Amino acid sequence: MAKLTQVELQNLRHLIGSHQTSYEKLTNYANTSVDPQIKQIFTKSAQDALNTKQKLMSFLNN
Repeated sequence: MAKLTQVELQNLRHLIGSHQTSYEKLTNYANTSVDPQIKQIFTKSAQDALNTKQKLMSFLNN
């Protein structure tokens, strides 16, 4: 894989940070939800955000 430019690295860092923030907020929403269906939706969405963050971070290791 080709080296990333500075702009691409900045964009990647921004995306990773956004997904981390989403993960934290969605986890908090899930933890405070009373309705089991809503809790499940927030939990799945939080996991999806974490998975995407990890996938994006893999670009930093190449």
